[in-house]
Amino acid sequence: MTYFTAKFPKFFKDLSKNNNRDWFQDNKKLYEDEVKKPFYAFVEDLISAVGKIEGELNLEVKNAVFRINRDTRFSKDKTPYKLHVGAIVSKGGRKNMQVPGLYIQLSSTEHHIGGGSYMPDKNNLVKIRKAIAKDPTAFRKILKNKKFKTYFPDGIQGEKNKILPKEFKPFADDIPELFRKQFYVMSNHKGMKFVQQDDLLKVVMNHYKATAELNNFIRNAQI
Repeated sequence: MTYFTAKFPKFFKDLSKNNNRDWFQDNKKLYEDEVKKPFYAFVEDLISAVGKIEGELNLEVKNAVFRINRDTRFSKDKTPYKLHVGAIVSKGGRKNMQVPGLYIQLSSTEHHIGGGSYMPDKNNLVKIRKAIAKDPTAFRKILKNKKFKTYFPDGIQGEKNKILPKEFKPFADDIPELFRKQFYVMSNHKGMKFVQQDDLLKVVMNHYKATAELNNFIRNAQI
């Protein structure tokens, strides 16, 4: 099934050259018909597909999809609109990003599919580190999984701490993974044709399945 036409990437290509409210309002119908509606349909099918594996997510599409409007309050860049659409499919959706799940971002030429924990809060970071310290072998086994490495060859990404809290220092030399303060993975794709694939849902779900063990490890750690 094809969710997006060639007008989807073209909209964002044109928006990048006309990122202002007047242009957006003049092209609002195009945005609604070629971007928002098909993306909502795509995310709805993703929610259904993920729910068949994890169990009912009780997640509405509107609570999974990020707004296209940028928050410019604390940014030097005052352009009002994002040049992509994005969503988080998990039991928490975008309202609780502490819950690991599936992240999807589509634009004109650059697209991202990810999972894991992008920004765990202080308490969850401690819990994840404790789980790794308790069983580093299990954590490393996840990262060495063939399917995981196929879809996410760069492995875990994100920032690291230079200094660990006292309780983890004894493990620092043997378990360098504990220095991480982000535990996300991201697969990057290029090209205007990416969003027009007939099997886009399958492609994204294959990435999601490759993150399943990592997501489960983090979820169990945070309980």
